[in-house]
Amino acid sequence: MTSLTLAPLYLLPGLVLVLAATWIGLVLILPWLPGPSPVAPTRALLAVPLAVLVAVTAPPLARMACRVQRGRLGSVFGIVETGPPAPLPPGGGPGRVVGLLFGRDAWTGVGRSVLSGAHALLAGVLVVALVVCGGAGAAGALLGVMYALVLGSAGEVVGLLGLVAVGPLAALVGLRLAPYLVATEVMLYRAVHLDAPEVRVLRRLMHVQDSRLRMVDAAEAERRRIERDLHDGAQQRLLALSMTLTRARTQWARDPDRALALITEAQRESKEVLEELRQVARGLHPRVLTDHGLPSALPVAAGRSPVPVEVDVELTERPSARAEGVAYYVVCEALTNVAKHASAGRVAVRARRVCDPAARGGSLLRVTVTDDGSGGADPEAGTGLYGLWDRVDAVDGTLTVHSPTGGGTTLTADIPWEA
Repeated sequence: MTSLTLAPLYLLPGLVLVLAATWIGLVLILPWLPGPSPVAPTRALLAVPLAVLVAVTAPPLARMACRVQRGRLGSVFGIVETGPPAPLPPGGGPGRVVGLLFGRDAWTGVGRSVLSGAHALLAGVLVVALVVCGGAGAAGALLGVMYALVLGSAGEVVGLLGLVAVGPLAALVGLRLAPYLVATEVMLYRAVHLDAPEVRVLRRLMHVQDSRLRMVDAAEAERRRIERDLHDGAQQRLLALSMTLTRARTQWARDPDRALALITEAQRESKEVLEELRQVARGLHPRVLTDHGLPSALPVAAGRSPVPVEVDVELTERPSARAEGVAYYVVCEALTNVAKHASAGRVAVRARRVCDPAARGGSLLRVTVTDDGSGGADPEAGTGLYGLWDRVDAVDGTLTVHSPTGGGTTLTADIPWEA
């Protein structure tokens, strides 16, 4: 019923164009027809600009109708457009107005509005005819049966009883048909408003821009972390090691035993420097991942977690190096998040290969990290989920998080096998 009510609004831009075209055609043809013309040629030519002005109102009406349709998608069906709408036409004020009135998007909007209006009109009329006319016809036929019985017209009773039986059946068919027509309306609105190629490309560009900015910020933060750790840790230890070796060299001729003790101390400090450098490089691409893959790298990452971690990896062959790197990063960051925020007692990490014909290579590397913590993970709370999402999305993967409050958190990353 709502679609049927809004159908005239959707069809209005098309009706305006038809009216303007008919007007222009009549005023141009009538003066040249045989016989006396009802319209003088000069008046006919003066009427053309007025008809053009009427036609120019079609794009704004179409924009309004399309906005109503997108609003219904969001408010009624919960389908919203991600990212900002298409930008305004380039140029100054007059050029932008001309683009809005005569540009490609303007007349595309008219077509979308008319198409949506035609669907709304046909679907609404079909359902209303079946439900209302079927119900009203059955009720009217029932009254007719009573009237015919009173008058004694038994011959008309059979036909009226047929209407009494067919009417509710038609109403039932209309009620059963309505959800499917609503579903086709939603599909049509998505196709013409949200899933148009231009809108998909624009949404993808805006999404790439946002994720690129977050990736740049994350890379800058990681660079500062490495720089700070090197300056505060490894650099100071290397300076101490250099001073110890200098003291050992000066003591070598006068006190060999003291020099040997200093060399032993320098050897111990060198081991501490190596451990410090390993700590700095933690989170970068580890060598065990390059040499042996996820079955060997994930247990190493789990061993560094303060929370007990159960690792279950079933991979008969190795995915691409990029897919392995993304999966390893997801697990490391997820374990860090669990240790910092989840208050969990145990964590389970699983890695599987799942078939997906739509994925690159025909399959996905699915990594799942599940904990029994407090749940309620929120990307806006700074829990690192945006960084994980950007890393997975960079290889056209998907990241889903199920985290009810008090029910633990399950993080699932689907990464293309041939990423």
